[in-house]
Amino acid sequence: MRAHPGGCLKYLVDVNGQRVTVDLGPNGIEVDGAPITAHLEEVDGTPIFLLNAGGTLHRLAVRRGEGRGQYSIWSDAHRFQVEALDERRRAIRDMAGAAAVASGPAPLVAPMPGLIVRINVQPGDVVQPGQPLVVMEAMKMENELRSASAGVVKKVVVQPGAVVEKGTVLVELSA
Repeated sequence: MRAHPGGCLKYLVDVNGQRVTVDLGPNGIEVDGAPITAHLEEVDGTPIFLLNAGGTLHRLAVRRGEGRGQYSIWSDAHRFQVEALDERRRAIRDMAGAAAVASGPAPLVAPMPGLIVRINVQPGDVVQPGQPLVVMEAMKMENELRSASAGVVKKVVVQPGAVVEKGTVLVELSA
């Protein structure tokens, strides 16, 4: 988590495709600049949380998604797909999404030196822009490396446990 000026933590949260800004500061919580009163309590031993927001009690069933900050949340008969990321991670994710518009299957290369933790694809897999291909650890943080374009995995060049340098080709793609 990253401190925001004034001692706040700022998150950019996508809820079913709608983005909201959540600031957690010393004076409380703000959602899109509007202060709210909220309290979240976990029900021990269950995936259930009780949320009191603005004096209304909500019972939530929460399940973690596959990616960092991703959750499926059920409240009453409604399901919400949520991705909550701090400002830095959201900026990185948004830049990866913008790069996904590029045409042609560019190879996936290591953006920095690090350790390959997990390979999410194998030769022959069809991938979409923005799809996570490799998980790499660098500076004690795991980073999902995503495809910049659609294509077919031609070759996985590295294996989990490999130490790579910046610019190393990790996955080759073809049209």
